Amino acid sequence: MSGPAAGTAAAAATTTDVVCLGESMVTFLPSQPGRLADVPSFGRGIGGAESNVACALAAAGHRAAWVGRVGADGFGDHLVETIASYGVDTSAVRRDPARPTGVYFRTATDRGTDTHEVAYYRAGSAASAMSPENVPYEALFAGRVLHLSGITAALSPDCLALLRELTAPRPGRPLVSFDVNHRPHLWRGCAEDASVLLELARRADLVFVGEDEAEEAWGIVGAEAIRAALPEPSVLVVKRGSAGATVFASELRPGPRGAEAAAGAAVLAASTDTVSAATPATSADIATPADTVTPVPALRVDVVAAVGAGDAFAAGFLSATLRGLPVRDRARHGHLMAAAVLTVPGDLTDPPSRDRADRLVALDDAAWGRLRLAPGWTAADRAPEEVRTP
Repeated sequence: MSGPAAGTAAAAATTTDVVCLGESMVTFLPSQPGRLADVPSFGRGIGGAESNVACALAAAGHRAAWVGRVGADGFGDHLVETIASYGVDTSAVRRDPARPTGVYFRTATDRGTDTHEVAYYRAGSAASAMSPENVPYEALFAGRVLHLSGITAALSPDCLALLRELTAPRPGRPLVSFDVNHRPHLWRGCAEDASVLLELARRADLVFVGEDEAEEAWGIVGAEAIRAALPEPSVLVVKRGSAGATVFASELRPGPRGAEAAAGAAVLAASTDTVSAATPATSADIATPADTVTPVPALRVDVVAAVGAGDAFAAGFLSATLRGLPVRDRARHGHLMAAAVLTVPGDLTDPPSRDRADRLVALDDAAWGRLRLAPGWTAADRAPEEVRTP
């Protein structure tokens, strides 16, 4: 048996918490601020939205796997070895002898500023050749959660076909987590980016989207309007930058996704007091659910580099979801994981210990609002009151 049916059958023997699929690349980080033309040297690291999530989850103590495709080259060796060093299962990564591993160079500035530069060398990469015909479905469907991103959909028509296949309704599908991750430069020449990302998000169980990217991609302004455009996901997390995040959680109603929606809901039902599993249904319509809306303020952070924070937030949220924590605590764990990455130069870092993160998450609203996290804050296992405050 091969293809999606084989993956669905394998899901019964789940041994992994989260499987992440996507492209990972070797990233070259500048030795000093400035234009790419002026930077004299670069340090080598790794970067990739989905592999970042896998590494952060593994570092937080979960069983995580990354599925991707890299070249049969030294950069591919480096990627697989580095990701595995975080404790991530890379056994299902495929090597492509005909295509290279993608690489990119970036400046030290915030991605959202006009001075930020990124030079990608990923066209024709091994990852862009992923398709419904060459991925290991048994590995992809072997976890409780399958985490995907809109970046993969932009890499090639074959990659888009793969994401449509993985988000398609089918019995036994794991919970599908989808981070919109709108990257306009990857969609150049394609006028369908907005509709494609909306389509994929509406087929997922858990969705992460930034207010800014929803406005840029869909022309939708505000968290409530985003929820109106995405009524299907059981949980929608709208990231609002320094304002925090707003989480919409609904009871899963009967709808066209049927049995696979119930399978995804089983994970969410175990992790929230607002979402419960549904009986597979045959209705062609989705009833409008009554959401529980939970706004969760962000932390004040002394930012070193604003790269990788969104991936870290998703990892923290997924980690707390897997642990069965309530909605507010899941978002707070997301904020803490993001703060850990914001206070280092690269995309990845060691998260705070689970015990310390739990202590911080348990703070009352006033104490949470007083926290200010600076570089090095994850290294010292201090009591909550010892965290730097104004």
